[in-house]
Amino acid sequence: MSDKRIYGIDLGTTYSCIAVVNDYGKPEVLNNAEGDSTTPSVVYFESSDNIPVGKTAKNSSKMYPDRTISMIKREMGNPEFTLDIDGKSYKPEEISSFILRKLVQDASDLRGGEPITDVVITCPAYFGINHREATKAAGELAGLVVHRVINEPTAAAFFYGVEKGNDQVVLVYDLGGGTFDVTLIDVKDGNVQVVYTDGNHNLGGKDWDDLLVNYLAEQFMSEHADKGDPRDDDETLQRLVLDAEEIKRSLTTKEKVQTSIDYNFARAKVEITRDDYEALTSSLLESTITLTRTVIEEGAKKGYSSINRLLLVGGSSLMPQVSKRLKADFTIPTELFEPNLAVAKGAALVGAKIVAGELLQESLKEMTGSSDVTQADESTLRKAAEQAAQKSQFLIGGAKFKDLATTEFSDVCSKSFGVVTEDASEKQTVVFLIHNNTRVPQNVTQQFGTLTANQRIVDIQIMEQAGQTESPDVADNKLVTQGEIADLPPGLPAGSPIDISFQLEADGRLTVSAIEPSSGKSLRLEARLEGVMTKEEIKAKKGLLLQKQVS
Repeated sequence: MSDKRIYGIDLGTTYSCIAVVNDYGKPEVLNNAEGDSTTPSVVYFESSDNIPVGKTAKNSSKMYPDRTISMIKREMGNPEFTLDIDGKSYKPEEISSFILRKLVQDASDLRGGEPITDVVITCPAYFGINHREATKAAGELAGLVVHRVINEPTAAAFFYGVEKGNDQVVLVYDLGGGTFDVTLIDVKDGNVQVVYTDGNHNLGGKDWDDLLVNYLAEQFMSEHADKGDPRDDDETLQRLVLDAEEIKRSLTTKEKVQTSIDYNFARAKVEITRDDYEALTSSLLESTITLTRTVIEEGAKKGYSSINRLLLVGGSSLMPQVSKRLKADFTIPTELFEPNLAVAKGAALVGAKIVAGELLQESLKEMTGSSDVTQADESTLRKAAEQAAQKSQFLIGGAKFKDLATTEFSDVCSKSFGVVTEDASEKQTVVFLIHNNTRVPQNVTQQFGTLTANQRIVDIQIMEQAGQTESPDVADNKLVTQGEIADLPPGLPAGSPIDISFQLEADGRLTVSAIEPSSGKSLRLEARLEGVMTKEEIKAKKGLLLQKQVS
């Protein structure tokens, strides 16, 4: 019997979560050592060798703000970010690896010491290639085998689709602690297909907290004008940050909250009502509504004018102002759907699907000599599923096992990719071969031409969309890889063909090939991931990081 399990991890900006599919085929969240279903994504460098993560780290941030870091997810893939502690520099991947180790260690302890090595990790839908690879690198640095990095709304909808098993079009409004995505998804027979997605990975509940922190500080200063700004003191600022988060949570059920601010031997008592808070943060909510409206409009252009449900995902969607505004603006049945847990559970189901799929292919190959599920008839597939189910740890029948193994989901790319072209006036323009919100995987070929007669070298620059929208201006895009085809045949006329092919995988990895047909001269490129640790760096750092104690 196979006892392989692949766990699902929601590596969140403010809170993280780990889940697994149990023996009965149901995803369940595994509590941490503190008994909580989610763990604060906060890391405290108590010493160079002891690194508390989670609630302890969050509480320590009051006293040691210069040794504590949160919101590291917003820095994933940022080549300019490093954290210097005790003479050592840490990249975002390394810091994130400590969060992953905390989740895995606690889950392993809860399961009686069962080793946890295989995982699926989620990320915001709007993450580009470098962000996704940085997320995968964090898992590898934590000693994990990362089978896939999937979009958070896709994971949530995958959980929803598999659980419900009925056809519908779902809009996932995912407002987390530090990122926001809104995604239109078509669910058919449990299969999940992303139609359109948009978002902002610099918008989340933390921004609501920041506005509240500023409000509290301003209230203090209005009462004690001679005492200075409490935000200027690190410890006081940390207390304000923690208080703001607690006030935000309290206002989900209360109409008003009172708090006190102590700074520079003075105290101010502040009362804030839910109406005050909603007015204070209305511009942030408006940004999410604008993006939601855009996705609905783009979905309608693709033929999805009727939406059955609007699912609220992410802890920040618990704020009453969110559902109230969505219900007022859109005539779609709106519901909260385990906002803190749905993403991790969906990732766990993807992990179980991978395991079930492997076992089904093995059984099919034993029976027919071929592991190709798509070529098997229904009767053979059913028998293979029954055989595979008996080999698995899942105590479910062959029919349900087959559904789990063969359930599919498709995603879309969050960025556009193109090649730089140049005209006779030397003006450069980006021509996109793969556009954002195109279903992946994708394989696209387009023919370009040489610029001048007798051209012997072709320089190829591959760009990724850098802004929120696609732009042909080179300055509005980011170079991801480049190379050249040299020694072209002499005497080629201007406009001689150069065929360029883009292959974008479901995990966001981009491979580019170019060829000059008459000579066969060719070039193959893979996206150069600026801000992401190389395989060599990961290998060198992994052993050192695993020596550090994470608690």
